[in-house]
Amino acid sequence: MRETDRDPRVKALAAEVRDLGWIAFGARTSNGDWDLFLMRPDGSQLRDITNTPEYSEAAPRFSPDGKKLLYRRLRKDQTISGNQYGTQGALVIARSDGTDPQVWGGDGEYPWASWGPDGTEVACLSPRGIFFVDIASRKVVRTMERKGVFQQLNWSPDGRWLAGVANMGEIWTIVRLNAATGELNPVHAYQNCTPHWFPDSGRMLFSHRPAGQEGENQGAGWTQLYMANADGTNGRLVYGEDGVHIYGNVVSPDAQYVLFTRSVEEDGNPTKNGSPMAIMRLKDAPAIGNKSTVLRKRFPNTNNATLLPLPIGWKPCWGRPQFGT
Repeated sequence: MRETDRDPRVKALAAEVRDLGWIAFGARTSNGDWDLFLMRPDGSQLRDITNTPEYSEAAPRFSPDGKKLLYRRLRKDQTISGNQYGTQGALVIARSDGTDPQVWGGDGEYPWASWGPDGTEVACLSPRGIFFVDIASRKVVRTMERKGVFQQLNWSPDGRWLAGVANMGEIWTIVRLNAATGELNPVHAYQNCTPHWFPDSGRMLFSHRPAGQEGENQGAGWTQLYMANADGTNGRLVYGEDGVHIYGNVVSPDAQYVLFTRSVEEDGNPTKNGSPMAIMRLKDAPAIGNKSTVLRKRFPNTNNATLLPLPIGWKPCWGRPQFGT
């Protein structure tokens, strides 16, 4: 019996999100490669949309208009890197259902590609800087300095901002850059990654590993899910759990739910099989899962989390794709 069948709280959560768009994610197949899969947010209507035994696909992202999907395509024998996945393999842009895949250049080109607000451009990040590429012509239309950003570029829905990870004072600091002027501000310092925008472009969701955790995981600590205003104010816990790292975070299209992966292994475990995914109501935050004695000492009187368990995967995205267009 599935947990959604026996727990009325989880069953109610599944019903709430069932028709709220679609989730795309990477997962390992019985062939040993990684394919991209689509499913409803309650886990139903699951299907493989790439099915390429000679390649692995990873890190899908729907375009803002829901018509396209971008991802990285790697050789099957290439191990996905938890930190450098945005530079691995070739960029592919397909229809949102995975059909008509178009390969852009060779391995390592168009690194960390992120959709622009209207889906006509992508922003990319390289050691030389940030460059903006027109989709139709595949030409670079402008460039800007990267200001120390070295990973995980993410263009805001309103087009005004870029988010990324930089070593700015503290290692692995989430930063925001003005997409026109390059002006930069820190959002959350020390040991953060995977910044993702809320639909309002005023808040970010990200993974954070606080220093000095009691009972640390081999001295490194466990990773929790946080959010903050993009101007750097009001950083706060969303979800945490002793014994697992929370990665793969995204916000639902209506900004009412969060999706993430729960892994004992680092970076969501892309070198092996990925990690169990889950959905939580954002209104329940801050919340803690399971017994989590250590974390509850840091955050007393915090809510108990109701999680909707989903299949094992890596780097999911959640959107409202328009299939067949």
